[in-house]
Amino acid sequence: KKKVKAIQQAIDKFGENIRGVVNCGGIFIAGKIVDQNGKPLDLESFKFTINVNLVGTFNVCRLVAAQMVKQKPSEEGERGVIINISSIAYQDGQVGYISYSASKGGVASMTLPMTRDLSKFGIRAITIAPGFFDTPMVSAAADERVTQTLINQIEYPGRFGKADGEFNKLVIHLIENTYM
Repeated sequence: KKKVKAIQQAIDKFGENIRGVVNCGGIFIAGKIVDQNGKPLDLESFKFTINVNLVGTFNVCRLVAAQMVKQKPSEEGERGVIINISSIAYQDGQVGYISYSASKGGVASMTLPMTRDLSKFGIRAITIAPGFFDTPMVSAAADERVTQTLINQIEYPGRFGKADGEFNKLVIHLIENTYM
């Protein structure tokens, strides 16, 4: 309900011509499928992660796409772009990432069928699957030791990505480049 309200607020503020959305929300709850004591992962935390990261992303996609199909296309025939943020964890999940990896795998997996569904309307759907970025979610999920372990696994440039200046430039490029 909050997302429906947020989309309506954006329409009220900026008008009905939505040309793009970036689905970058996500949560991370660490947990192995079975811990060292043999206790299984709490099903509710798994469901919660799937609900926020996958179902929430899908919900925004469907609501924004419904608005975009009503819009007048650009001269090139485009009505908008939906950019979903997955994660490299969907292909290369670390220990304790099972819920997060599954949720982000779902985001990545739904993009191609979404593209096929929406292309006839002139709507693009793209997924970015970034590696580790210096974000509040990563900072909250990892202590200094874990952070350094993750950084040590990065081949080049041996650091977390920067949201400002690296990630945002890619997003802007994808919005502006209608061939992508």
